[in-house]
Amino acid sequence: MMSIRLRFTLLYSAILAVTLVVLGVVLYSIQAQATLNTLRSDLLRTSATLGAAVVRTVIDPNARPAGGPPPQGAERPVRIEAFSSDMIFRTLPEREIVRVLDAGGNLLASPFGSREALPVSAEGMQALQNQEDWWEISSVDEYRMLIYNHPIVSNGAVTYILQVARSLAERDRSLESLLRILAATSLSILLLAFGIGWLFSGFVLRPIQHITQTARTIGEERDFTRRVSHRGPQDEVGQLATTFNAMLARLQEAHQQTSYALEAQRNFLADVSHELRTPLTTLRGNLGLLRRTPPVPAEEQADILSDMVDESDRVIRLVNELLVQARADAARHLTLEALPVQPLLEETRRQAQQIDPGRAISLYSAADLTILGDRDSFKQVMLILVDNALKHSSGDVTVSARRWSAASGRKDAEVEIRVQDRGAGIPPEQLEHIFDRFYRAEEAAGQGFGLGLSIARSLVETQGGTIALESQVGWGSCAILRFPVPA
Repeated sequence: MMSIRLRFTLLYSAILAVTLVVLGVVLYSIQAQATLNTLRSDLLRTSATLGAAVVRTVIDPNARPAGGPPPQGAERPVRIEAFSSDMIFRTLPEREIVRVLDAGGNLLASPFGSREALPVSAEGMQALQNQEDWWEISSVDEYRMLIYNHPIVSNGAVTYILQVARSLAERDRSLESLLRILAATSLSILLLAFGIGWLFSGFVLRPIQHITQTARTIGEERDFTRRVSHRGPQDEVGQLATTFNAMLARLQEAHQQTSYALEAQRNFLADVSHELRTPLTTLRGNLGLLRRTPPVPAEEQADILSDMVDESDRVIRLVNELLVQARADAARHLTLEALPVQPLLEETRRQAQQIDPGRAISLYSAADLTILGDRDSFKQVMLILVDNALKHSSGDVTVSARRWSAASGRKDAEVEIRVQDRGAGIPPEQLEHIFDRFYRAEEAAGQGFGLGLSIARSLVETQGGTIALESQVGWGSCAILRFPVPA
């Protein structure tokens, strides 16, 4: 496959070649026409000088009437220079040929006694009879000649035809030399231009080659940290390099996100496997005990069945929480609406109170608070947070809601909801992982599966809100939620 560099060089050379050919043709044509015009001018001057003397020279007015035929028996053609008293005939340029013809085209006189007239075509004779000048280019003795035929008119009729000619050999040789010079010069310029074009295209395309090499290296090594270095101007190539680097940055970010997602997925599967393995192992062991021969006593069977029911419930709870987590991750496009906060918090408190009737849940909220969210998702988040607060503290749980102004300066831009417990608190080193899947603080070991807060974060962020957890060892923990208000 032909490279861009070679195509660019060939295209540049082809354009230059066409330009040189056109220029050469124009120069050749100008030179050819100029030399031809010069020859015509010379022949016209000679013809004008000779025309007046032809009558005096060819016909002796003392021997016969003007315009009459030459004397009988006179030698034809007459040697003009032998008897002419006009210096013009004695000083004719050697390069110019002169002939005098009668009206019928027969030779009357010529220098040095030549007996051959210069050729005249039938069309030319017709033009001369019409008293019109006639130009012809004809071959004489294998030489091309430029011939000027001029009718000499006497008493309204053509009496003589004056022919003045010059060879075109010198002109043809000059034009041939010019053609060779133009060809050699054009070929030299074309070769030089090809080399310059090859070097120039290499210089121009060097950044593109660098981009290609970088892309090839990235594809082979999967190294998205590489960048294209471009120190030239921000032209098309510079913009290409900038765009390519921006694309690499996005690819690097996407690759990192994908890697993190895959790593999180692997960890998630490992955690799920670990959480399921324990109850399933317990169930399998208890089933083995029930199949023993001889059978275990009835009292032990009752204990075994009770353990199996507990482990089955544990598996069911885990599966349910995993399903909730999956739905929370997939719920990227919820239908958000204006929700009154206080009625929803009241419902949450009543449902949570049924779980632990002996615990007090205090609620503090203004009646006019409204958020933008999804009703079911919001209630689920609140139940998760209140349930966690009840599990990890022995005292009362407080739920409060208030208006909160964002850092942007908008008044009442969000509603802040707090769920406060009076538990043991969480150490700072554990707090940063509290929203990770299957993560459980040390004091919460054996309580739940570590999915509640992860589910809550997914549901809150899907609704356009934020969630955070503040905790102090010995004083308890507080979950802080912020939801946007309707516009």
